[in-house]
Amino acid sequence: MNALLKLTIRDILDLYEQRKLSPCEYWQAVEQRIAAFEPQVQALYLYDPDDARAQAKASTERWAKGERLGLLDGIPVTIKELIATKGQPVPLGTAAVELVPAKSDAPAAARLREDGAVIFAKTTCPDYGMLSSGLSSFHPLSRNPWDLSQNPGGSSAGAAAAGAASFGPLHIGTDIGGSIRLPAGWTGLYGLKPSQGRIPVDPYYVGRCAGPMARCVEDAAISMATLSRPDWRDATALPANDFDWLDLDIDVKGMTIGLMLDAGVGIAAEPEVVEAVTAAARRFEQAGAEIVAVAPVLTREMLDGLDNFWRARFWGDIEAMPEQRRERILPYIYQWAKGGASISGVEVARGFNQTMEMRKACSGLFATVDAVLSPTNPVVSYPAEWASPTNDPAKPFEHIGFTVPWNMSEQPAASINCGFSASGMPIGLQIVGPRFADMTVLKLSHVFEQWTGGVTSWPEPSPGA
Repeated sequence: MNALLKLTIRDILDLYEQRKLSPCEYWQAVEQRIAAFEPQVQALYLYDPDDARAQAKASTERWAKGERLGLLDGIPVTIKELIATKGQPVPLGTAAVELVPAKSDAPAAARLREDGAVIFAKTTCPDYGMLSSGLSSFHPLSRNPWDLSQNPGGSSAGAAAAGAASFGPLHIGTDIGGSIRLPAGWTGLYGLKPSQGRIPVDPYYVGRCAGPMARCVEDAAISMATLSRPDWRDATALPANDFDWLDLDIDVKGMTIGLMLDAGVGIAAEPEVVEAVTAAARRFEQAGAEIVAVAPVLTREMLDGLDNFWRARFWGDIEAMPEQRRERILPYIYQWAKGGASISGVEVARGFNQTMEMRKACSGLFATVDAVLSPTNPVVSYPAEWASPTNDPAKPFEHIGFTVPWNMSEQPAASINCGFSASGMPIGLQIVGPRFADMTVLKLSHVFEQWTGGVTSWPEPSPGA
């Protein structure tokens, strides 16, 4: 790997400031990496190296004149395909959608552009972002750089694959049930789902968040100063904050941290996952935190209610679509969605009410602890061609038991690598904080990364491919 690709955002910016590296030179390293690895991982959509070179050239000229636009000026970034970028279509991962250019940048894209980031590509996702997989009826199949036969997770599949393949330091995903944290866990990245509204989104929806995916905690933290600026288009957007996003020091001594090894419903955590997460909890205990076992917050009634609500809502979105176009939707998702046609309005309301029950259960838990540790993913990995770890449309959400409650409760949660399986696949530790305590999650993540040293060796392209 080109040594430049190992640099953090802070390293890159320091070199720009010292005139020892230019955005053009750094972009050239990223472009060469993409040429070598993208044919294998297939992470990108609308990749435009010519435009990226032009953006990098403009940034190089700004740095030379001392006219830097913002903190991320000259930093290459990808944006998940679901996040609109002006003048480009938003296929939503599906062959069923007509390709109409977006009229404006969504909030995350707008903030990055304002700060001079080099937005060089969108990243792939499954149809409508409805899978924890890289499987799509529109995009090529994205694969996990650690093992190309395995799934990167999703729905921020391409973002995860791009990050683990070292296509630059920062990739923006979205998360409504785990779609940042799940793929981050399966690819060894750090993925942050912030508090609801911390990063504005458009369109906004119950539990839907945008967030950074990066190879280290600090890179994600740096991006938050840009991404968290308010935007009127998100009615849940939080007020402007004055956080020092790089104030990452914390002493965990005296903290009470819950350890949740049972999601309460769905796939049970595999032994290797439990072992790695338990070992991570011991690190916090050795540093002076009190680790207490906590019961799950999710129940079968909650998860099934959410399933009913999401099915009916999605069917409502596509019901008026011509049947010929509907049939282009990935069969796994279309089969699941058709079940929404027979769900009554009363059942839909009851399903939505289960999101309130999740919120109540999560709030009750955090009345007793300062943070929660859990597995991010219950399984180590699964085949690239599968739609989910069960690969069963009748059981589509059995793997999100550890992640989805925190979307509905609007709490910040992150996934950070806590080890590797015997098969060489990354294992994710989820760190959850109280509502609006994004800095607590970042600080706990950072101190854990300092203890472990983080991931220091990233995947390389297969030789001869």
